[in-house]
Amino acid sequence: MTNFIAFDPGKNKCGVLLADLDLRVVLDGKVVHRNSVIELINFWEENHSIDLIVMGNGTSSDYWKLKVNQKSSIPIKLFDERNTTFRARNRYWDLWPRKFIFRLVPFGLMIPPQNLDAIAALVLLEDYLKIQFQWINKPSFKIWP
Repeated sequence: MTNFIAFDPGKNKCGVLLADLDLRVVLDGKVVHRNSVIELINFWEENHSIDLIVMGNGTSSDYWKLKVNQKSSIPIKLFDERNTTFRARNRYWDLWPRKFIFRLVPFGLMIPPQNLDAIAALVLLEDYLKIQFQWINKPSFKIWP
């Protein structure tokens, strides 16, 4: 089993996602408060075999790369995260299509949950690997913990 973590770094909150490459499925994904990121990565590392962390190279990525390297032995690959946050909105609707009458409402008027950082991490990973993943269980978009 090949597992990757995707990490959309931010100043106050980060999108963090655990994916199984063999099954092409998201195992878990969260919007995480900056104080809990390392705790979550360590938890996943203890419970899964993690091969790589794919981290966006934008906002505060240097800080996060150093911080993760201090606490984890998982290799990190920085990758261009340009427009991932913007594209996360469309990817959200791909994963969880609108239902019933909402299909008649133009996409521009539909507002997905505010914290799409975990979806941005998914877009980052999909760009890096050039494959798409399924996300079976719809995540909570509240900031964790």
